[in-house]
Amino acid sequence: MLGVSPATLRRWSDAGRLRVFTTPGGHRRFSRGALERLLPADRSRRPSIGGAGLSPSRIAQTYRRASRDAAPELPWVLALTDEQRLQFRERGQLLVASLLQSLDATQPDVAAHHLNEASGSAGEYGTVAAVLGLSLSQTVEGFLRFRAPFHHELAVAARRRGFDAAETTDLLETAERAMDRLLVATMTGHGLTTGRGVRKGAVAANPKEDRRA
Repeated sequence: MLGVSPATLRRWSDAGRLRVFTTPGGHRRFSRGALERLLPADRSRRPSIGGAGLSPSRIAQTYRRASRDAAPELPWVLALTDEQRLQFRERGQLLVASLLQSLDATQPDVAAHHLNEASGSAGEYGTVAAVLGLSLSQTVEGFLRFRAPFHHELAVAARRRGFDAAETTDLLETAERAMDRLLVATMTGHGLTTGRGVRKGAVAANPKEDRRA
């Protein structure tokens, strides 16, 4: 990976330049992240975030925690039935999977393809929200609640994978632009549905929220 000999690695670790773990048998072990931080900063592209363990299932776990924390502030979340929660969860998982693929794509056209898929899932997310009777402001609020945990997981993955400052900034800015597009797609999906007057299976809403909507 680095193009140096084991003896050089031992010297670097003895000098404190490279963190090392010693097994009970006396063998040295080096973490991949520590080695990658020694690579030249001008590498052709940043490492994969998937290689740092960031996956749709990990994001789903984070979202479940975020949902529990946000529930007291979002009364309509508590009013959702299990079936309605499943509808949101399924589309959210598709959205996240496509978004992660877009962020990890090495070719612009591939990244654009996956981002288009994520936008389609976001539009469906907005449609489901409208059909369930959620107002546009409730739908946007729900979307924004899950934006911050996603960015947090990206930042954690970047540190774990050994991104330098420029790579981390580029990743987070790219994700921010993608999230802006997905929010617009969510709002569009909601607007197209309410514009057709399709509102069934409504969730109990906050009266004040209805007046604002």
